[in-house]
Amino acid sequence: MSDFNKSLAFEKRLIKFSEDVILFVKENKESNITKPIFSQLIRSATSIGANYCEANNASSKNNFYNE
Repeated sequence: MSDFNKSLAFEKRLIKFSEDVILFVKENKESNITKPIFSQLIRSATSIGANYCEANNASSKNNFYNE
């Protein structure tokens, strides 16, 4: 498998993970206790893809580490 195909496969897994977390939250009962936890869980799970894309678009290793 080429690096490009590995990257696409990983991106698809990240998207699937985000979707699964959202479905998990939707399927569970919301309460005063779970509401902030669910909110943070969704923000964290969906930001993984954005962080991955940002890291891949870094122009150099130094740029990657500074982002």
